[in-house]
Amino acid sequence: MALGVEMYKKLALITLALSLFAGCASVPMASKEDSNKAKAFNLPSGDNAGLYIYRAGGLGGALKKDVWIDDKCVGETAPNMFFYETVKGGEEHKISTESEFSPNDLVLKTDSGKNYFVKQYMKMGVFVGGANLELVDYDKGKKDIAKLELAKNGSCSR
Repeated sequence: MALGVEMYKKLALITLALSLFAGCASVPMASKEDSNKAKAFNLPSGDNAGLYIYRAGGLGGALKKDVWIDDKCVGETAPNMFFYETVKGGEEHKISTESEFSPNDLVLKTDSGKNYFVKQYMKMGVFVGGANLELVDYDKGKKDIAKLELAKNGSCSR
C-alpha cells in the first residue's frame, strides 16, 4: 500500500523537527582549569556581582541560542554549558536570549558580593523553538553548574 503525498509531507516535517532537536550543537569551551575555577563559586569582590548563565539538558540540542547582558553579547549557548560574568552590583541588569521572533528578557537587580544563577531553557515553538530565562535559587544553581562546563565568550548571531 503506497503512502499518499500528505503522509510523506508529514513524515518529512517530523524528520526535520527531530533533527533540529536531537542533534548536538557545540560552542568553544574554556579550559578545564578555568571551568573548575568558576565552579569554586567564589564571591565576587568589590562592587561586583557574579552572574552564571547556563543551559542544561538536551532539548533543542541542535540549536544554539544567543545570550546578552545589558545588550552586550556574551555568546551562543549549547546544551550542558555555562558562562560566568561579573556585573556591577546594586544595579538592574537585563539578561536576554533569542527566541523565535524576538529576544526574551529577564531583568535582575543584583547586590554586590553575591552570585546569581540564570537558567536558559528551550521551549517548543511554532517553527524552530525558542528559549527563555529564569532565575534559579543559589543551591539549585550550584548543583546544576557543577555538572556543566564553562564556555568561552563568543559572538552572537545578531
